[in-house]
Amino acid sequence: MDMAPEILKRNYGPEVDIWSTGVILYIWLCGVPPFWAESDEGIARVIVKSVIDFERDPWPKVSDNAKDLVRRML
Repeated sequence: MDMAPEILKRNYGPEVDIWSTGVILYIWLCGVPPFWAESDEGIARVIVKSVIDFERDPWPKVSDNAKDLVRRML
């Protein structure tokens, strides 16, 4: 379950589409979703905190521009 923080906070707008595209881009670049936890509630908490890990492989090999784009989208 990945949902934009705006959806979880009940604040919808075009940024939800940008966030969703950022999730897809993140997955394309590294092969796993950007937010993970044991439960849907845990995933929701991680999404709201919006902490993105660019330290694990393959992120050190990804360009700074790509990481910046993903960071801005998420």
